[in-house]
Amino acid sequence: MEKSNLFDEQLLSEDEREQVEYMWDVIPEQDRKSLSKGDIVFVLDAMDDYLEEEGLLHIDEKTGEATYEEGDIDETAQMEYIQQAAKDAKLGLTSSQIQIILDAEYQFGLAQGYYEDED
Repeated sequence: MEKSNLFDEQLLSEDEREQVEYMWDVIPEQDRKSLSKGDIVFVLDAMDDYLEEEGLLHIDEKTGEATYEEGDIDETAQMEYIQQAAKDAKLGLTSSQIQIILDAEYQFGLAQGYYEDED
């Protein structure tokens, strides 16, 4: 049973809805029982906030267009940032749940050609 969503899907762009749906489908069914699509959106937003703070993401305030810069991401620092954001939002997401969402985001990025498989 899916947790109730704490967000309005209508506020997402078509691309964002497709990304969330793709990620939701990638997450194993047993893990979906303790997550919601709202959790996915929260983690994606926190990832962008982290990248923005690190200077790897720039958002045009007028158009809302996002530009991602090439660069190395400290995955440990990113995880800590997302964990703190989830704690501050009182979401109760565990590090394991966050990692599941990050793994789904990576799978989406591979499928879209944003990332190269590191194998």
